[in-house]
Amino acid sequence: MSRNQDTETGLKVADMKRLSFLSIFLAALALGSSACLAQGLLPAGFHKLELTVDGVARTGFVYTPVKAKEEPTPVVFVFHGHGGTAFQAGRSFAMHKHWPEAISVYLQGLNTPGKLTDPEGKKPGWQHGAGAEGDRDLKLFDAVMANLKENHKVDAKRVFSTGHSNGGGFTYLLWQTRPDVLCAVAPSAAASARMADAAAFKPKPAMHLAGTNDELVKYAWQEMAMNRIKQINQCEAEGKTWAKDCTLFPSKVGAPFVAFIHQGTHKFPDEAPALIAKFFKEQAAAVK
Repeated sequence: MSRNQDTETGLKVADMKRLSFLSIFLAALALGSSACLAQGLLPAGFHKLELTVDGVARTGFVYTPVKAKEEPTPVVFVFHGHGGTAFQAGRSFAMHKHWPEAISVYLQGLNTPGKLTDPEGKKPGWQHGAGAEGDRDLKLFDAVMANLKENHKVDAKRVFSTGHSNGGGFTYLLWQTRPDVLCAVAPSAAASARMADAAAFKPKPAMHLAGTNDELVKYAWQEMAMNRIKQINQCEAEGKTWAKDCTLFPSKVGAPFVAFIHQGTHKFPDEAPALIAKFFKEQAAAVK
């Protein structure tokens, strides 16, 4: 074999190795596997979170700004939809990119029976109501908050929650059960039967993201939720443009509501993360 052939063969082998590694890496990214959550594959500023809650191992990953140990720092919790992963939520919401001054928390759900799909509970998700699943996810939220306060300088007045679908429903549950912890919420493609009892919710700045062609969580259901939010937050009847496809309804009690109504389906809109971050930043600035 000639030197040129040796060189060509060597290059092909090297290329194959690089492609093999790239394929594995991309597959891990797509699946949100534990390999992706390993410290070595996380971008700068991230660390893997591992906690035991009621004897059950819980995981996720957290982005922390450099000054989070020195200065009061806002916190944003992000909850994936049913069947999703913490890593996928990190990629789609990317709060760490849109609000790098805040701590971003992406938690991993456990297998949970779904309300609209997966009744056998073969996919990961979040509890649907207070008392369900032994309140395992509410307890997880409390444990993560305690962990963050122990290791960082958390701005307790500026804690936020967002999530898509089942994760949006869990955000509504946090609003109901942890109202004094959260500053504002931004559920996406979600509804909450609990909102039928308006007295169960304290007024809270909120943003709801809804697709008029949502084939899973019907727009009519989400419209009822948005109307209930306006009632809870004592909003004005007439709204005003806040951003493209977004209407702001001012509140008599300092709890404004933004409705982001797009023409899409159940899919999380590409423009949503920047709008959620904008809303959260505005509410953070309004805190006294």
